[in-house]
Amino acid sequence: MSDSFSAAAGRLHRDLETILAAPVLRSESDPLDALQASLAVQSRAAELVASAVEHARSSGRTWQEIGDALGVSRQAAFQRYGRPIDPRTGETMNTTPLPEATDLAVTVVDDLTHARWAAVADRFDTTVRSQLGPDGLAAAWAQIVGLAGAYESHGDITATRMAEYTVTDTPLAFEAGDFIARVSFRDDKTIAGLYILPAEVAPLRPE
Repeated sequence: MSDSFSAAAGRLHRDLETILAAPVLRSESDPLDALQASLAVQSRAAELVASAVEHARSSGRTWQEIGDALGVSRQAAFQRYGRPIDPRTGETMNTTPLPEATDLAVTVVDDLTHARWAAVADRFDTTVRSQLGPDGLAAAWAQIVGLAGAYESHGDITATRMAEYTVTDTPLAFEAGDFIARVSFRDDKTIAGLYILPAEVAPLRPE
């Protein structure tokens, strides 16, 4: 058993002992104390799973085997726990999405649906800004509305790290059709790509 896995298991064990020994499980206790204690255990459990995956990989197990054990595809397992090497530098790639990506995507969708074209264009990086402006955004959105009617709502947003970009997928529901708003953000929060795609487009993060 790897040292990191043993250490993670030890931390989880200590947290569980602390919770069981504390008064947080008594009926008269503040429910928020129990919630916070449960979240601490959840965090430790996630750490233990990550350590177990690392141990399985170091023992020669494939991503297919690990994905099967986790109940996901091998690509989903790799995207969550893998440590890809950048072929350009030989360094471990950053696989953590921009923390604000979901909020940024919501803002972009909200601006689009309220015809704030200039507000969206102001977030473009220099490359996108040279190719697409407020008028182009308005024309593109008008085409979508012409195909599917008025915008109604958006679904849960996914955010995936793709090299130096964080790519978000936001499901969009219109009165007569569904689409996906795919937005690529740089780490400085500027927009490096914006597409409105058919809903059947494969998700970036497979289940």
